[in-house]
Amino acid sequence: MYWIYQPWPWYVAGPLIALVMFVLLLVGKQFGMSSNLRTACAAVGAGKAADFFKFDWKAERWNLMVVLGAIIGGFIASNYMSDNTVEINPEIAQQLSNDYQIESAGEAYLPPEIFSTDALGDPFIIAILLIGGLLVGFGARYAGGCTSGHAISGLSNLQLPSLIAVIGFFIGGLVMIHLIYPLIF
Repeated sequence: MYWIYQPWPWYVAGPLIALVMFVLLLVGKQFGMSSNLRTACAAVGAGKAADFFKFDWKAERWNLMVVLGAIIGGFIASNYMSDNTVEINPEIAQQLSNDYQIESAGEAYLPPEIFSTDALGDPFIIAILLIGGLLVGFGARYAGGCTSGHAISGLSNLQLPSLIAVIGFFIGGLVMIHLIYPLIF
């Protein structure tokens, strides 16, 4: 069982992802995580409030199971199959410590300096998380999908809009981490 506790190399994980995408193409389905929010909203009756949610959500139930599986799998992996440490470059850990006072770099997936109960009592942290969530949600809807949907599903379907979106995600990430993030923190 030791092999399952370690990160899988690209030459194992990559072909497995490709196989899943090929099977989805064969059965006429498209993978994406952000589309599940629309499906969940439609399932609980949001179609009464907005036409955007008026569609046959039952045809997309399978994708809701993907989200449920990702949540359950993440919980199991995090709590039972991991020591919850993250291997990152020591120089990056030092920079996070020096520049942003994140001392737990490499020790936790979610740094307690940002995500602990104490930190969530700080109005600044709450505002950053809420604004960030709003921008991510808006961006995913505006781009017609999230990073996983475009980068995995869209690119495997050879969709030009997905290539443009992925390039935009990459540029946006670079701008955020190098220009905006240092101004906020």
